[in-house]
Amino acid sequence: MRDISLKPTTLRTARAAGFVKLPPEALARVIEGSVQKGDVREAARIAGLMAVKRTPDLLPHCHPIGVLRAEVKATIAEDGINIEAEVETVSATGVEMEALTAVSVAALTVYDMLKAHASAEQMKIGNIHLVQKKGGKSQYARKARGMKAAVLVMSDTVAAGKKPDTAGASVRDRLGEAGFEVVAFEVMPDDREQIRSRVEHFVASKTDCVITVGGTGLGPKDYTVDVVEPLLTTPLPGFMEAARSFGQSRTPYAMLSRGVAGLVGNTFVATFPGSRRGAEETLAAVLPGLIHLLDVCRTLRPHEGGYE
Repeated sequence: MRDISLKPTTLRTARAAGFVKLPPEALARVIEGSVQKGDVREAARIAGLMAVKRTPDLLPHCHPIGVLRAEVKATIAEDGINIEAEVETVSATGVEMEALTAVSVAALTVYDMLKAHASAEQMKIGNIHLVQKKGGKSQYARKARGMKAAVLVMSDTVAAGKKPDTAGASVRDRLGEAGFEVVAFEVMPDDREQIRSRVEHFVASKTDCVITVGGTGLGPKDYTVDVVEPLLTTPLPGFMEAARSFGQSRTPYAMLSRGVAGLVGNTFVATFPGSRRGAEETLAAVLPGLIHLLDVCRTLRPHEGGYE
């Protein structure tokens, strides 16, 4: 299965539908309740709900997730039975396969219960498809179009060439994948004046986003937060609250990060941890909100809304 450990947990829903074509005499039996095996629509509904729970057992690359709500309906149409399913979760992956599996199994249940009352040539399962899905990448993963970013790595040992940088390079690459133009990638020692000078330089250059990597812990030379925090003209504590919550569910040490984020004028500035995993998790947690902030809020475009 694919690694989804860096995907943010969001509210996700999916709706799927399908159709079972039936001859008039079989459909009449469903309506009047004279099918030998019992109530077709109710059996299809229950089978679909059971299928939602068993989807990861049937599909080898489907992640087991906690399903919070599932509904399956089988309704009479002119020449058959419509099947609909809706599934909801709060997870790092979607539920479209659960919805599609529910419809498929419910349709097979209809077919099985009516095969004694109609020939194979008279019954057809078809048009099983995803109607809609919400949440996750399809809803929140906007591209950062026309936005510029600078990544500043603070580390005495990396600056001295004693060890390679991996955290900053990973943040740089992932920002590029998200659509940012990374205009600068710099490594510098843990020096208060140099940190302040470079952050102020990129703010003055009207860079959209400045990410510092390193110096957010409790070490004697972890200066980054102390330098950046007084520069923030509009603190945005929710960004790092989200990052720490995201990290805390993966390591018990995320709470020790002192990272801060906010606007310095119109430039977003955030302080990321110096470990590669910590930096990657922080970016994964804040990226959707960061692009939304720069693309919608800062440019005063109409707000598209969140929950419906």
